[in-house]
Amino acid sequence: MKNIFDAPFIREMRAVTANMYRLGWDERNGGNISYMLDENEVAEYLDLNSVIRTIPTGFDAKELIGKIFIVTGTGKYFKNIDSDPENNLGIIRIAGDGTTAELLWGYSDGGRFTSELPAHLMSHISRLSVNPENRIIMHCHPDNTLAMTQVHEMDERKLTRTLWKQMTESIVVFPDGIGVLPWMVCGTNEIGKATAEKMKKYRLVVWTLHGIYGAGKDMDETFGLIETVEKAAIQYMLTAHLPKVNTITDDNLRALAKAFNLDYRKDFLD
Repeated sequence: MKNIFDAPFIREMRAVTANMYRLGWDERNGGNISYMLDENEVAEYLDLNSVIRTIPTGFDAKELIGKIFIVTGTGKYFKNIDSDPENNLGIIRIAGDGTTAELLWGYSDGGRFTSELPAHLMSHISRLSVNPENRIIMHCHPDNTLAMTQVHEMDERKLTRTLWKQMTESIVVFPDGIGVLPWMVCGTNEIGKATAEKMKKYRLVVWTLHGIYGAGKDMDETFGLIETVEKAAIQYMLTAHLPKVNTITDDNLRALAKAFNLDYRKDFLD
């Protein structure tokens, strides 16, 4: 078999988590990622009949039975993943009962997946129902997006409009807008269910006073969604207290949508 450390999905996880830590989005053990893998690709690197141990997930993910994921570990720091992926990451398969994860590789110190795995699995199910190509769920704490939740009204239409109007790129990158949740206790099935419900309409969900969830077909798309929201939030936090001389109008946004043939939230414009 091929060396697991050469696998593209391991290299992707090492690179993206290192970058997210460098950007300050994932302090300490904050943030988590789950990445649904192709079984045939994984089989090039692992014996899929060899299960190290089983771990209860705390959620019935029957829609994902047999699916394989690489997932960041609970209590693990993103800054350590690149140097020690086998300890800080795990490759799991959802077992036939839907409520158990079979560990195929990783968590070498006896650890387990992020406590927010149920929220991830729920969001995977929601996104797959609207986009069968979805593979990534990514959660992090970008500074300015988080700060914005303290000073901006947390309404989906109002937040999306504000971010769309910060820079021309915004509506092009996330024309479907941004879902919003009020503050909730993290790591619970309740916040997972609420996030998954939003994920039926949005690829991005902001958790008030906590962070953001993003979904996409690959790492670049998902990271890029969050990166663009954060860039727009930076512009807002830099200028919100200043008089506006120039702004992107609703007509400008409609012109962008027409030029880029966007399927956007028309009800979010006046």
